[in-house]
Amino acid sequence: MPAVAPQAAADPAPGASVEALFVARDFVADGVFSRGIEGPATGPGGVLYAVSYGRDGTIGQVHRQADGSGKASLFATLPDGSTGNGIRFGADGTMYVADYTGHNVLAIDMDTRQAEVFAHLGGAFQPNDIALAPDGALYASDPDWANNSGQLWRIGADGQVRRLEADMGTTNGIEVSPDGRRLYVNESVQRNVWVYDIDAAGDLSNKRLLIAFADHGLDGMRSDVDGNLYIARYGAGLVAVVSPQGGLLREVPLRGAKPTNVAFGGADGRDVYVTLQDRGAIEVFRSDRPGREYGR
Repeated sequence: MPAVAPQAAADPAPGASVEALFVARDFVADGVFSRGIEGPATGPGGVLYAVSYGRDGTIGQVHRQADGSGKASLFATLPDGSTGNGIRFGADGTMYVADYTGHNVLAIDMDTRQAEVFAHLGGAFQPNDIALAPDGALYASDPDWANNSGQLWRIGADGQVRRLEADMGTTNGIEVSPDGRRLYVNESVQRNVWVYDIDAAGDLSNKRLLIAFADHGLDGMRSDVDGNLYIARYGAGLVAVVSPQGGLLREVPLRGAKPTNVAFGGADGRDVYVTLQDRGAIEVFRSDRPGREYGR
């Protein structure tokens, strides 16, 4: 479909990059991360983090250099038996990591770099991706790849765990709307994106289909400040941008074919980082809007 012309954007913030919109380039080179690269998230100080730096079971940090490239290094090694996937940051700067082999959500202290179990998901297949709601609750996808099915969980700010839904498709990408009133969950194999209403207690209702895709897979996704979803289209080599009403606004071509997740960052929140499984690399492109965490 033809690309939709972007709305006029405000002048870039001091220190923000000035680049063509929606044009991907390399940020971290091939092979720096393993094929398990996932879970990009921007943390305190604007540093980007992703799992599987060099090998699985690690977390890498990426600092932006003066030339616009990213310099990656080891940030933390997870406990034995743990393998990271999705990453999100709490309001206090705590890093939360979906540990799919340990069936946990880990909390990492950014000063000591030590991980502890924040919540254990008994009965989970493998907590995969996580989304943080404005009330501090985490929502986790939980795919069962062997049976093309999945589940959905809520982890309260107090660490209390509730399974919200079972017998779904292969749940993967997950995100909360900017106002905290809707939850989006996609199913990789079935290629559906679902939306739920979230009530004051964190319960879900009114499940409906937002959009379905005819080919390729779906992986991680993030929302911008207007509620548009940026969805990693695994195998298609692109990021799809979908409106809150379910319209396909644009597709952003990537250099790699297997994007696993996306995250907003940069000085003005308009850099979109994409992790690529087939490359073990990170690409970046500029958006016309910042991510939901950056406000308006």
